[in-house]
Amino acid sequence: MGKTPDTVYSLQPTVSLLVDLPIDHFRLLGVSPTAEAEMVLRTLQLRLDRTPDQGFTHDALTQRAELLRLSADLLSDPVRRREYEATLLELGRDHPGETAGLELASNREVAGLMLLWEAHAPHETFQMARQALQPPQAPALGSGRESDLSLLAALACRDAAFQDSEQRRYESAANLLQEGLQLLQRMGKLPDQRQALESELRQLRPYRILDLLSRDLAEQSARREGLVMLEAFILERGGLEGAPADAEASDEVAGAMDQGAFELFFQQIRRFLTVQEQVDLFGHLQEAGSIDAAFLGVMALAAAGFSQRKPERVQDARTKLEALVLDGFDTKPLLGCLDLLLGDVDRAERRFSTSADPALKAWMDDHPGDVLAALCDYCRTWLGRDVLPGYRDVDADAVDLETWFADRDVQAYVESLERKQARQATFTPPMADDLPPLGLDPDGTLPMSIPAPAMADESSESEADVSERSAAHPFSWPRIQQLSWPALPRLSVPEIPRPSRPVLIGSGVFAALVVVVAVGSLIGLRQEADPSAADGQSSAVKEKPLPQANATPPTATLKPEQTASGSAEPVALAPLKAPQPTAAQLQRLLQGWLDGKAAVLQGEGTAQSRLQAIARPGLISLVRQQRAADQAGGLKQAIEASITSVQLVSETPQRIELLAEVDYRDQTTNTAGRVVAKTEPSMIRVTYILGRDADGWRLQAYIPG
Repeated sequence: MGKTPDTVYSLQPTVSLLVDLPIDHFRLLGVSPTAEAEMVLRTLQLRLDRTPDQGFTHDALTQRAELLRLSADLLSDPVRRREYEATLLELGRDHPGETAGLELASNREVAGLMLLWEAHAPHETFQMARQALQPPQAPALGSGRESDLSLLAALACRDAAFQDSEQRRYESAANLLQEGLQLLQRMGKLPDQRQALESELRQLRPYRILDLLSRDLAEQSARREGLVMLEAFILERGGLEGAPADAEASDEVAGAMDQGAFELFFQQIRRFLTVQEQVDLFGHLQEAGSIDAAFLGVMALAAAGFSQRKPERVQDARTKLEALVLDGFDTKPLLGCLDLLLGDVDRAERRFSTSADPALKAWMDDHPGDVLAALCDYCRTWLGRDVLPGYRDVDADAVDLETWFADRDVQAYVESLERKQARQATFTPPMADDLPPLGLDPDGTLPMSIPAPAMADESSESEADVSERSAAHPFSWPRIQQLSWPALPRLSVPEIPRPSRPVLIGSGVFAALVVVVAVGSLIGLRQEADPSAADGQSSAVKEKPLPQANATPPTATLKPEQTASGSAEPVALAPLKAPQPTAAQLQRLLQGWLDGKAAVLQGEGTAQSRLQAIARPGLISLVRQQRAADQAGGLKQAIEASITSVQLVSETPQRIELLAEVDYRDQTTNTAGRVVAKTEPSMIRVTYILGRDADGWRLQAYIPG
């Protein structure tokens, strides 16, 4: 460190103890190196008039004034200033990168440190003041020097911590505050300053946690410290709900962070935690009595299970969610999603159908696919919007049910669950009137949001679009009492993708066909055969056939009953009420569907009157919409389709799956009678799925292929 000559401050020859002060005359006085003598004297007067009022002794303030005058005298004397500046230049050449300093007599140390602190060097001031309070140079107990150094250490400590906080070095700031506290506690002085340091340390704790947990995963020691600190912070403030028994203690712990600020802070912290860290954290908080933590722990378990392909963790999530009692929160849809992930489709359907949420029921009714397609859509959206986001090591965009169900570990676990259930009590299927009908979602929306103050929507839709959609579909997740997390933007699905490839699950109990129907395009009977676009151009759109499950169920070929003349019996468009329909009854129902739809698309009658008795509302809506599209384009379809044979694929008391061969041809004409599209006679295969309603069997879905 460079030093000025000893004569700068008229050091006495008898003084043997010197103090190196890391500051030059310009910084000490607070002037620029280019300041003229007049500016130097003006600054001196301002500094003398503005003395620190934090409680320093009169002797310290007098020494401070003397040091300021000495610096001003040197800088206002042209000869001495030129010599000093030459000395600074020489020191800068000989010691590049170092700070030029001053030598002070020890009896002026407090005044020099005060000026160093006033020159915005709190870190150096704190370290030097702390060292001066240590043996062997520690001042006499009760002396003015001890009081001044203690006060200076406290003030410099707080300012140094603030500087580190401004630069986001929160852990460094906290360490400084802790050192300052320990120093003042040892000195037994300045209780008000100790209280101020403690308060600032409490307010700094959330930022320390953020600092530690945002570090690289390889810094395990820092992350463990951050996790311990986070858990202690949450517990001391009364859990995630923020409701400790002692409200005053809560204020001391949380500082100025109210519940709303805490929730925003926690949302930010979660992004830096791995899914396992959150599972452990929420588990500990649940043991301490936090209901919100119990729910978030379920979500973390589900995220861990799905992202890591560990169905046993999904099972743990389902078990824990079933045990939770959440006032005003309908957990049935969430349990239904977990049931679906574990291959239990029947239970998932029961959960959804018995939900008390009318908006959810309306959404299920309006879904353009069958019940299974609706469940898959809902589950996929739930995973992507509410489960997978918020973890450091989980890809929130990797929501692929097909990959999940194709995983060998998942299949093996589902099979083990099926065997276990088979050994337990007999499963009772849901009543037909408990299952909601299917229909069309005219807006193409699937509302999915957590109740909370809305975050900025990053989607491209306008506010008017959002308001219109919200009014049409006022569906939202029920609120967990006392918990309000920032909401995710609502989902908008203007075009729903075509059906995806079938997936095998379990031991033949469930084949998960993730089917989504494109709204307003390629619907109606042409999907069963060789579909044509609305503009008349023929485009063969064929889906892959429904696969058999791992253990192929036996199939039976059903022969259509014949009349005396040898032709198929006339179709009667009436409900099929038989609990176990015969082959002929099933074929009549399917033929009735084909004939009724052909009549509607030909312009003969309405879809409701023709098909109400044999098809569910979802399919009726599709036919109605296709006919409306044809009418808008001035088109009319003439269709000839007849069932030639039917094979039984699977049968339960509530569901029948059939594979039919259909002799099919069609042509589409415009208002002038010109043929704009045509399908040549061909034999096609179609999978039909029938569901049992309260008054009989109805067609609920078909899969060309």
